[in-house]
Amino acid sequence: MIPFDFIYCLPNTLREAYDAFWGLTSVGKNPVYYAGGSEIITMCRAGSIRPGAVVDIKTIPECQHLFENQDALHIGSACTLNQIKESKLFPLLSLSCGRIADHTNQCRITLGGNLCGTIMYRETSLPFLLSDATVQLFGKEGLRMVSFQSVFDGRMRLEPGELVVKLSVPRWALTAPHFHAKHAACEKIDYPLVSMAALQKDGKLRVAFSGLCARPFRSANMEEVLNNRSLSFEERAQDAAKLLPEPAHGDAEGSGEYRLFVLKNTLQALLEEAEYGAV
Repeated sequence: MIPFDFIYCLPNTLREAYDAFWGLTSVGKNPVYYAGGSEIITMCRAGSIRPGAVVDIKTIPECQHLFENQDALHIGSACTLNQIKESKLFPLLSLSCGRIADHTNQCRITLGGNLCGTIMYRETSLPFLLSDATVQLFGKEGLRMVSFQSVFDGRMRLEPGELVVKLSVPRWALTAPHFHAKHAACEKIDYPLVSMAALQKDGKLRVAFSGLCARPFRSANMEEVLNNRSLSFEERAQDAAKLLPEPAHGDAEGSGEYRLFVLKNTLQALLEEAEYGAV
C-alpha cells in the first residue's frame, strides 16, 4: 500500500501517542499522526511525503468519543465523516460531512484528518467556526481546551507534536436554524468551487466558506452586511462579495471571477431562505 518501509506505532493512550511522536522525532523518523489515513496514504503513494513512522491514534478512547451531555456534543478526532453524518447529532456538520468525497471515503476520512490535513478545503471546519466550538488538545503540558477559532486560521495552528483529541459544540448550535450549500464544477463530491455553511443565532446569520479563497474562513465584515435588513437581498449579496479577506481562488475547477458569480447567487439564496423561515 505504501511503497517504502516505516515504523507503525499503535498507542493506547494520549500520553503514549505524544511520547511516541517525540521519541520517533528524536531519532529522525519524521513521524505523522494517523487515524483514517486516506490523505497520508495517497501522498505517500505519490511521493509527496515520506514519513519514517506513523502514530495511529484511532484506538485511543478519547479520540473516538461521539456523545452528548447537558452542555455540548463531543466529537473525537478519530470519528469518521460517515459516523458523524449518520449520527445526525449536529445537522449542519452532518451535511458538511455528507458532501465530502464519496461514501467509501467518508467511511475512512476522519474529522481530525480533514481539519489537520494539507488539502486546503477543510470543509468540516465551517460548522465549528460558526458554533462557538471548543477543541481539546494534548501536548507537552497534557490536556488543554481552547476555542476552535483561536487555533484555526485557515488551518489548525498547533504546537509541535500537539494532538487534536476532540471538538465540543454547545447545545444551542445543534438545533439552530442552518443552511449548507456546496457547488462544484462537476459532481457534488468534487472539491468545491464554493462551499458555504450558515447558522442563525439571536436572529443573526453567521456564515463561513470553503473553496472560495485559498483557505476556509468566517468573516465578521461579510456577516454585518448580510444582516443589514435595510438593503435588498441582491444588494447584501453583492456588497458582501466585495469583502472577501483575500482574492477569490482560481484553479482548473473554476476562475476567481466564476467563484464570485457562484458566491453572489448562493448568498442571495441564503438570504431568501432566512427571510422566509427556511433557515
